[in-house]
Amino acid sequence: MTDFRCALASLTDDEPMVGTAPTDTELLLVEAPGPWGRDAVADNRLPDAVRAHLASLDLKVFMVRRPDGSAGPGTHVYRASAIADGFSVRAAVLDRPDDLLALDLDTLEPHDGPLWLVCTNGKRDRCCAEMGRPVAGMLAGRWPGGTWETTHLGGHRFSATLMALPSGVTLGRLEPTDAIAVCEQVAVGGFPLGWARGRAGRPGIDQARELHVLAGGDPADEVVAVPGPVRRQSCGDDKVKGTTRYEVAGG
Repeated sequence: MTDFRCALASLTDDEPMVGTAPTDTELLLVEAPGPWGRDAVADNRLPDAVRAHLASLDLKVFMVRRPDGSAGPGTHVYRASAIADGFSVRAAVLDRPDDLLALDLDTLEPHDGPLWLVCTNGKRDRCCAEMGRPVAGMLAGRWPGGTWETTHLGGHRFSATLMALPSGVTLGRLEPTDAIAVCEQVAVGGFPLGWARGRAGRPGIDQARELHVLAGGDPADEVVAVPGPVRRQSCGDDKVKGTTRYEVAGG
């Protein structure tokens, strides 16, 4: 099945995206230009000691790079911590990657402005590269300082997929032709339901409840998780896994 594309299969099946945003509440984004391997934290061009240090941290680490392949000056680092309505984001620009070894993450300065994180790690899943990179390129034209290619967002089958900070709004099935207009909505506080996966930093059930209400549902409705179909979820391997869907109880 070398021609299998998980994103096309998911779209053809009309698989729901609701409740599939990342649930991690503490995130660290580290600039790592150049290629990444399947496990990007372990396989990148950062010094060995830095890679080992990042792997030891008790938070979710993302590698990020500029869509145009440029790097610097310095090494950009962002820390995002979940709060009630999204994330609190802090940042630093280090002189060199090795400065990460002594960096106190609690001393980073507040970051102002949006970050657009587009999953593009082709070594992990070919759909992320094929569909994510054109979207990242379009967004970089609009937000050159805030657009990053990233990895680890999960949900390869919903490519092109994006997480926005500080809102935590996570989107899927973006196309280059609609990406800027959709993200403009996010930038002014919107949550474009046609592309919505959920708000990152929350459990899937909470993501689903929020989207249910935003779509006009009764806040008093009970939203429940139910087993979804067992399916292949990635181009990167042929394993099949169970999925979860969210429904209104008794609906």
